[in-house]
Amino acid sequence: MVIRQSVWIGLALLASTLGFGVGVVADSSAELERWTTGSHRDPGNADRNRYRHPAETLAFFALEPSMTVVEVWPSRGWYTEILAPFLRRDGKYYAAGFALTAKRTPEWRKKMQRELEKKLAARPDLYDRVVVTELSIPERTEMAPSGTADMVLTFRNVHNWMKGNYAPQMFEAMFEALKPGGVLGVVEHRAKPGTTVERMIESGYVTETEVKRLAKGAGFRFVGSSEVNANPLDTADHPLGVWTLPPTLRLGDNDRAKYVAIGESDRMTLKFVKPKKRRDRK
Repeated sequence: MVIRQSVWIGLALLASTLGFGVGVVADSSAELERWTTGSHRDPGNADRNRYRHPAETLAFFALEPSMTVVEVWPSRGWYTEILAPFLRRDGKYYAAGFALTAKRTPEWRKKMQRELEKKLAARPDLYDRVVVTELSIPERTEMAPSGTADMVLTFRNVHNWMKGNYAPQMFEAMFEALKPGGVLGVVEHRAKPGTTVERMIESGYVTETEVKRLAKGAGFRFVGSSEVNANPLDTADHPLGVWTLPPTLRLGDNDRAKYVAIGESDRMTLKFVKPKKRRDRK
């Protein structure tokens, strides 16, 4: 199995920082790579690795197999297929999904959540230790017990929270779930600097400045960014916003080849930390 160079570099740097042996890191990176491409994945999901770079993304966030990790709104479980088996033996994975018992959860999201839970039940050899929790602001805010998570991950969700007018509360809930020193990893469609909030909500593309503002407002400290999910072909100004591009292709056959050639959206990949000391939470 080939380990991508960027994964190896990221994990090797982590190993030197934490004092782990390089062999241990190599084993972890190979295991992570295995789950990104395994035959257990739903048809077509692994094909999207070329746009979503899961191994490199999770290496940048410094994921380790012994961590307690929360994924916010896993939807149909694209990342669940990777995170749950990777963490199954030594760690813990919380799937903080759409709340079936919350009044404000639309029916289409409830349907998606039922599909995810059916998927988990069908493969107990992979998913029997997944902890499913409900997350809906303001009714359900505890994605995991307070202060227990080493890492919280969210993929392409911030624009949804902005549209629902509860983005600050969602960042606060993620902050609450994390241990001091815990990591928040955010991947989001990237808008051009200066894009208005109204246009962000309409298009699904959010500026890096806005994500950083929301995170800082909840108490997070920005650590760094990666261009692993950048797509220079994406101009972020499509007729129907980000949903013009794959995988949605909302325009149907209209200019389909053009948008397929662009691929999935240009995305920011941002890493934040919950400060260890209260005086640092400014």
